[in-house]
Amino acid sequence: MSGIQEASARSIRPYKTSEQYLYAMKEDLAEWLKELYDVDIDVRSFLDVLETGILLCHHANNITQVARDLNQEYPSLGKKLQLPIYGVTCNDFAQPGTFQARDNVSNFIQWCRKEMDIKDVLMFETEDLVLRKNEKNFVLCLLEVARRASRLGMSAPILIQMEEEIEEEIREDMSLPPDETLLPRPKREPPNFKNLDQL
Repeated sequence: MSGIQEASARSIRPYKTSEQYLYAMKEDLAEWLKELYDVDIDVRSFLDVLETGILLCHHANNITQVARDLNQEYPSLGKKLQLPIYGVTCNDFAQPGTFQARDNVSNFIQWCRKEMDIKDVLMFETEDLVLRKNEKNFVLCLLEVARRASRLGMSAPILIQMEEEIEEEIREDMSLPPDETLLPRPKREPPNFKNLDQL
């Protein structure tokens, strides 16, 4: 019996430290952003690429455009989901550590709060990214943005896809109606990194 309990504990918590969880989340987000925007990013360069806020602002504007297009095509959807209306301004020439980079990151943060209605518990501060004060908050916020954007039909990181598959299985097991706010989205093939199951 103790062997079964030990095996189930391992399957529920495959990582020994929160740093390993954070690494896996960053790895998944990096692979997803690379696919989505054709940028040179991996888990090692993840924060370096994002610290200017340029890619974050472009991502916010991309989500906003998808939401506008959806609202035109499905006006009733805006009543079920809070769709972003306004995008963000971005300084595309911002350099790491500069005021312009901080401004870009701040614009993204305000967009997350106002347009995506992300709660403070899932938010980060400019210093968390720019000065690497709290990577975890930044990563959790980015995952939440991806989670909400996936409801608009956008591609999602593998972790979000796994969550959605689990939710769908639970709905089926409980004979609940499908979630009508979710739109079909492209599936991503698992990349060649160690995903949660492999680790």
